[in-house]
Formats: sequence, structure tokens, C-alpha cells
Amino acid sequence: MILCLALFHFAFTTAAKDAGYTVIYDGGSIPGLKAGEKLKMYVESGGIRLTDEKGKTQVMSIVPSTVTEVSYGQDVHRRVGTAIAFGVFTLGLGALTALSKSKKHFVGLTWATGDVKGGFAMQCDKNDYRGVLAGLEGVTGKKAVDSEAMTVRS
Repeated sequence: MILCLALFHFAFTTAAKDAGYTVIYDGGSIPGLKAGEKLKMYVESGGIRLTDEKGKTQVMSIVPSTVTEVSYGQDVHRRVGTAIAFGVFTLGLGALTALSKSKKHFVGLTWATGDVKGGFAMQCDKNDYRGVLAGLEGVTGKKAVDSEAMTVRS
């Protein structure tokens, strides 16, 4: 019993040491990345680092003072495809699934260093979404803007 508790504790403390967030690159000005690639993002006082999924190869580093905007938004859609698949087997479960919605949480980041400007959008896990925003707001000093509340005037 003690051995099981010790192993359980070791597993959680080892996982807690990795302070990075797993995000999915959705597009932007980072060269060499394609939409849909999984990345690891580390929000630290010295910088915002993006690495490959395993955290071994650094993709980009952003100095927090160069960040010009942090934005967020949600993409909500109905699960029609899943409902059709379930509906083939069980009509009731298919109907319930069609009524449910799924949300995708997106965070955007723009920066400018001199004349060079850049930005990207990333999809965050629903459990990490608020932590990513709080971390970015904390290191950059910028309040996150709700992209759905912004109005575009032409």
C-alpha cells in the first residue's frame, strides 16, 4: 500500500514539473509550422517559448515586452457528424448528441520588434485555456481582448 502511494505521488510530482501547455498551432507568421501542429508553450517571466510537442526543439521565443495584443475566442459548433454516426446504431443517443455543442478555445498573440511584426493563433485545451490566458496576461501586462466582442468597421 505504501509503495503504491509512493509511486502515485511520484507520478504526479513528475508531471507537475512540466509547466508547459500543449497547444495546437492554428496559423500565423511562424515560419516552418503548419496549421494543426501540436506545440508546447512555456510562459515564463523571461519569455514565451514555443517548442515541439515533446519540448525538446525550440520553435520560437517571444520577449513579453514586445507583445502588442493577447486575444481569445471560442468556436462553437454542433456535433452533427457524430450524431449521424451514433444515430445509425441508436436513434436516442444520436438525437442527444445532435443537441450537444463542442467548444474550441483559441488564443491569439501579436508582437512587434521594431519594424518586424508577427502573430499567431493557437487552440488550447478546455482545461488549460484560462491558465494560458492568465499566464500571458501576467508576463505581458496586456489584458486579453475577446475577439468575438470586437467590431470591425470599414
